Amino acid sequence: MTIRAVVKGVGHYLPERLVPNSELETLVETSDEWIRTRSGIERRHFAAEGQTTSDLAIRAAQAALADAGMNADDVDAIILATSTADLTFPSAATMVQAGLGMTRGFAFDVQAVCAGFVYAMANANALILSGQAKRILVIGAETFSKLMDWSDRSTCVLFGDGAGAVLLEAIEGSGTAADRGILSTDLHSDGRYRDLLYVDGGVSTGTTGHLRMEGKEVFRHAVEKLAETAHTSLEKVGLTSGDVDWIVPHQANIRIIEATAKRMQVPMDRVVVTVQDHGNTSAASIPLALSVGKARGQIKPGDLVVTEAIGGGLAWGSVVLRW
Repeated sequence: MTIRAVVKGVGHYLPERLVPNSELETLVETSDEWIRTRSGIERRHFAAEGQTTSDLAIRAAQAALADAGMNADDVDAIILATSTADLTFPSAATMVQAGLGMTRGFAFDVQAVCAGFVYAMANANALILSGQAKRILVIGAETFSKLMDWSDRSTCVLFGDGAGAVLLEAIEGSGTAADRGILSTDLHSDGRYRDLLYVDGGVSTGTTGHLRMEGKEVFRHAVEKLAETAHTSLEKVGLTSGDVDWIVPHQANIRIIEATAKRMQVPMDRVVVTVQDHGNTSAASIPLALSVGKARGQIKPGDLVVTEAIGGGLAWGSVVLRW
């Protein structure tokens, strides 16, 4: 008997405040054309004053549960991928647990920045395969607008806030690549590159800090590492790029998305792209794109989906799953 972690529901939530590029022109020396040509971003959402990461995560989780036709009592665990937890501790995941009215099971955060959702999916898959849990809510949620340096036009125009969630359930499969659910995962990190993308605050500084990024170097590593990890995940289950129905990448930059798809020899009409509407929502970007892709009618049952992401650390990885 082979157990697979199968997606039973998906959902997302975006804060009400919509921020077009034109609004950022009033805050920093930039232009709509500059932002679009360099990133593909046209607009993003910002959390309201007092609205926290766990608030967004709760709404996304509720949407995923509704999509699955389940409620919080049906869930054994919550894994929340985020770099912008409400507090240093407790975990934002436990706040989501309380917000959903879930009084059983367990909840914890995963911090791998933009790769966080991929890491969370790998952890959820392992917990399900081990028998530790049968149903797990995997959430990516961020309020990166709170980390922006509004004098740094190279970074502050790129990020947005939001949350996405999937509900995974243990289902018996045949043990082949035709099974629904997570088929393989691949994770990596290399701390030698931590200075390429980081926040200059934390317990050691006594400040929240601001996001700092070496954009050109991050771009170079991203294209190389994302294509490589995606190929590795596919090879683990005897598949190739030609078998892929959809790539659902981390939505950081349209040029990274296009370059990675080209390396994988997958046409852009088989890539779910949402970066124009959301900006870079870090760990939330892949589950957001999965939810939007399903709502658009792009991702359908039986489709082979590859998700891949890279973030600060550097940390990167991929998941191959059949919808």
